Amino acid sequence: MKQYKRFLTIAGSDSGGGAGIQADIKTAYALVCYAMSVITAVTAQNTMGVSGIHVIPQNIVELQLEAILKDIGVDAVKIGMVPTPETTDVIGGILSKYGVKKIILDPVMIATSGDRLISERAVEIIKSKLFPIADLVTPNIPETEFITGVKFTGNNIENFKEAAKWFGSNGVNYVLIKSGHIEGKEVTDYLCQREKIIFKFPYRKVRTKNTHGTGCSLSSAIGAYLALGQDLSTAVYNAEEYIHRAVFAGSEYEIGQGHGPIHHFFGLWD
Repeated sequence: MKQYKRFLTIAGSDSGGGAGIQADIKTAYALVCYAMSVITAVTAQNTMGVSGIHVIPQNIVELQLEAILKDIGVDAVKIGMVPTPETTDVIGGILSKYGVKKIILDPVMIATSGDRLISERAVEIIKSKLFPIADLVTPNIPETEFITGVKFTGNNIENFKEAAKWFGSNGVNYVLIKSGHIEGKEVTDYLCQREKIIFKFPYRKVRTKNTHGTGCSLSSAIGAYLALGQDLSTAVYNAEEYIHRAVFAGSEYEIGQGHGPIHHFFGLWD
């Protein structure tokens, strides 16, 4: 019998469908993986922003995760929005218990609209509990500045090196710092091992407001490619290419009044 490549997302739900669990599942299926989910929070959200967050009780998060790992298993995991310290403890403990590998941590703390999504204490617990077990952390510039205290001035490579060094000294082996928030027509994402840059992905920005869920989808794409057996650098490169094409395809659509989604299924629809 054939075997699916199994991808698990642990994240919050986006009622508008553009980010979070919904974006992760779309990405995984677009890249030919079987997607499963552990929902940590339910958000009331649309293209204009977040109007409410309901945190899923930690025992329900635990039951979801145990149910998947006991029966189906996983080939790669993406961790997104983890709203409370208690939930973070549960996730870190269970993933360690089952010896789960290929963990991508997307430290979702600030929405595209600028809304803060988790508490400060939760951020500290993420650093102590999830950083050590993650194979890759994928912060954007606002999250990198918030976590490390490094202030970015344009596409200055020294800022990326300084931030990468901070991550390395705090238990993170590999970090992909995403530069989409930097002003300019051309920017570069950097994959670093501690302060050493091992991969660059320069790209020209697409002129569009439809960027909601870009970070969620990128981390999920990396996880999906890892589940398919690719090494980290190859997975990052292919994920970046996929997202850039999805952003370009999504720029041709209009939905909602604010930041619309990228087009996950551009290869099938068009």
